[in-house]
Order: sequence, then C-alpha cells, then structure tokens
Amino acid sequence: MRLLPGKLPVELLQRLLPLRGAPDRRVLLGPAFGQDAAVIDLGAQYLILKSDPVTFTADEVGWYAVHVNANDVAVMGARPAWFQASIIVPPGTSAPAVRRIFRDIDRAARSLGIAVTGGHTEISPAVRHPIVAGDMQGTVAREALVTAAGARAGDLIVMTKSAGLEGSAIIARAYPDAARTALGTSAHRRAMRFHHQPGISVVREALLAARAGATAMHDPTEGGVAAALFELATASRKGLVVDLDRIPVHPYTVRLCAHFGLRPLGLIGSGALLLTIAPDDAARLLRSLSRRSIPATIIGTVGRSRGVTARRAGKRVRFEWSQRDELTRLGG
Repeated sequence: MRLLPGKLPVELLQRLLPLRGAPDRRVLLGPAFGQDAAVIDLGAQYLILKSDPVTFTADEVGWYAVHVNANDVAVMGARPAWFQASIIVPPGTSAPAVRRIFRDIDRAARSLGIAVTGGHTEISPAVRHPIVAGDMQGTVAREALVTAAGARAGDLIVMTKSAGLEGSAIIARAYPDAARTALGTSAHRRAMRFHHQPGISVVREALLAARAGATAMHDPTEGGVAAALFELATASRKGLVVDLDRIPVHPYTVRLCAHFGLRPLGLIGSGALLLTIAPDDAARLLRSLSRRSIPATIIGTVGRSRGVTARRAGKRVRFEWSQRDELTRLGG
C-alpha cells in the first residue's frame, strides 16, 4: 500500500490501533477511530490527553498548534489547561522565525488560560518547513465527560460556524494571487484572517454545549466536515441523517473552492464544531450560542442505523468523504 498525504487509511489505522503498549485500568478511553482525545481515570476526575501536529501551514504554526489541540480537549467537555510542544525547524531557519513560533504559542495559550509546561526544540534536515507537534491536557469532572461515542437515536445534529474555515485561511495566505482573483482584494484580506475571525477555536462553544447536555462532540480537522461526520457516526455506532443543504459554508469558501476545484465539505475544518444533543436541550443551547454571537445550525438527526445518510433537496444522495484533505490536491 502506497500512502498518500493526509491521515492513514482507515483500514490500516484500524489494524494498528490495538498496538497500545502495557495494559492500564486507568485508561478509560485509549486509541480509537473517531475519538478526539484519551481519557485517564484519576478517581475524582478524568485527565484528558491530546497530541496533534500542524503540518499544512508554516504561518502562525505555533498559534495553530495551541488551538487545534485545545479544541480536541474541549470537545470532551474539559477545559484545556497545560500545553507542551515539540518544535522542529529546518536548517537555516532564522532566530527571529523561531522566536515568532514561541511568541505565537504564548499568545494563543494566554488567550485560552493555558499554561505552557515544556516541550522540545530541534533543527533537522528531515523537515522542509517548521513543524509544531502539540500535546494538550485538561481535566473534567467524571459526570461531565463527553465523547464522540455518545450520540443517541433521536438526537439533533448541530454544527457551529461554517465548513472549511481553516482551509480557506490557509489557501488565501498560501496562494494569494489566485485567491485574490477568486475573491477580490477586500474579500481576500478577510479570508486570510478566517483563522482569527470567525476563528478556528471551538473551546467556548464546546464548553457551552457540554454544560447544555451535548451527548457527543467532534472537531472537524483534516478531511473537513464530511470526514468528521463519518468519524462521529463510526465512534457512536449510530446513523447520521444529514441535510447537505443545511451545512453552512461561507460564500468566500464556496468561491475559493470553485476556483481551485475543491470540495468545501472536504476542506480542513477547524473552527466548526459538530455535536449531537437531545431536542429538548437543543433550543436552550442555540439560544446560549446566539447570545454569544456564535452561529449554529441544525443539520440533521441521529438514527439507529450505521453510517451517514445524506440528503439534498429532500432526496437521498451519495455521501462523499475522504481522509485525504482537499488541501493535499493543491500544488506546492
């Protein structure tokens, strides 16, 4: 099997996940497809552990690393608290460039109330641009834990913000001339800052959703909202019935994807949050999000079957997803 850029193929990953070292009864949730983080039972509370690298961009890479790791801790209902980073840069990287990575980590961590507790730095010819592999931890009360496996038949599926925000910002910054052609100068400037506004952090909305009674949450990253829906369905062993017409996609994302020949729902999607919640709790959550100016849309329901059923214009259509993110289809 020849591996392509992106996540490992599901079939290979499923064969590798059982290789998990020594048994430990304190590991409540270890390696599992579709789950965002590990859960360790400390008795009175759970410790949430997450690690994730940033590889799609070298711009503000430290800032990205903090936020993408914090998101995956928050979707477990936990408040992110401690962060460590392994920073690897290629030979010839300037000292000011390294300082920027450290400053970006500090800035992002301070904005979320997270302490930076250590890490590792290295200069290596094995990388072509700076790589930051983050490790985030947080804690959650036992009764407040949320996982991607908790979706229940009859729940509503809610999505915040819109699809492909992170990917749109990356494209706008990495391909400025083509993106400016697709969007125009003013819109291009705004798209370049999508990672800041509307923003790729989902910590606020995830913690709100956990308090409101969310039964499952998942953070779309590589593969976008489409891959995240498949992962959520797999983790929960439930069927998701999704109205594709209701999935929000920002007009700038639509135009960028049309120009580059990409699928918006397959574009790296940090900034959106997928969650399931009982209908009786959904109205309260939507009001709470609205008061904080966080857009949220009901995009479907949870059924008793397996997998994802997609509908468009009221008719069932083929659901397309891929672990290979749309960004990997672009040239260097």
